[in-house]
Amino acid sequence: MSTVRVAALQMRATMGVGRNVEAFEALVREAADKGAAYVQSPEMTGALVRDRATLTSLITSADKDAVAAKASALAAELGIHIHVGSTAIARDDGKVANRAFLYGPDGGLIANYDKIHMFDVDLDNGESWRESNTYEPGKETVVADLGFARLGMSVCYDLRFPQLFRAQALAGAEIMTVPAAFTRQTGEAHWHVLLRARAIENGAFVIAAAQGGKHEDGRETYGHSLIIDPWGTVIAEADHDEPGVVIAEIDTAKVAAARGKIPNLGNARPFEVRTVPAAPTPERRAS
Repeated sequence: MSTVRVAALQMRATMGVGRNVEAFEALVREAADKGAAYVQSPEMTGALVRDRATLTSLITSADKDAVAAKASALAAELGIHIHVGSTAIARDDGKVANRAFLYGPDGGLIANYDKIHMFDVDLDNGESWRESNTYEPGKETVVADLGFARLGMSVCYDLRFPQLFRAQALAGAEIMTVPAAFTRQTGEAHWHVLLRARAIENGAFVIAAAQGGKHEDGRETYGHSLIIDPWGTVIAEADHDEPGVVIAEIDTAKVAAARGKIPNLGNARPFEVRTVPAAPTPERRAS
């Protein structure tokens, strides 16, 4: 059976871990009640806190993290896969990871993934972000076999680096995941087109659970959680920034069908880049 029901949770995380865990649990249960066998939450499910000192006071190690513990317990209770899009985790070396967790139906940890690409940008209207001031980037991408499909893991800003997704596709990923906290400004401009492009160019499903709305720490995120098929069609969307659950039935046989029609993964060829310098400006002939 190649068909499975999947869900993306749209959240509006606060600065309170306990409140976010409660909201996360309610949405997971709603998704499970609707038949979802795989549930994904957004980036920073545990807390959205811009101030580094405040965030540091909230985070703990993975084995003590409240979001991870709740996700594991819910996965076992409900018999589903639960993918925590990410939460801030204290590493053993004193640094902080923006880490995703993937749990199986027995509650066991299948895989984790540390966000590789740091959101260090300066946007219009004075909006500026420096994730590298807080987080240590990961060094490897992850493709996990869930039985019904092979799933590639990424987080938010990773979306802008197509080589990551191409590597996952070449490693067999049929579903690509982009849990995110996209700013409203960048979301309005790029969210849909980038997600659809990653689906189309890799012939894969894309599931993207998002944060949405005005948060306690002052930031504003775009929402619009999406599920996209391998032909680039949006098959489910939260067309707003309010919390909720997006559900879709996906058929992984469509991955092979799309890749059979457009076999670009196999047609790629090595090449080099040759740069051509500007031609010298002709000297003006003396009059």
